[in-house]
Amino acid sequence: MLSKMVAVVFLLSILSSLAMGLVYMMKDKGNSDRAVKALTFRIGFSITLFVIFIIASATGLITPHGALPPGN
Repeated sequence: MLSKMVAVVFLLSILSSLAMGLVYMMKDKGNSDRAVKALTFRIGFSITLFVIFIIASATGLITPHGALPPGN
């Protein structure tokens, strides 16, 4: 349950950073670097979430499932 909440928090952070980047691009018209910083944070959040998923899968906190049933 905790891993799902962490994933949701990271996904919301990624979406909010993406939205802030869009707002900054429209508002600043290229006069500041706020959009670049917001999009850089988005990339950082995405990479961090990916690493958390890898670690959780390796330690057994989450178990991936395939499209095919076991034994096929």
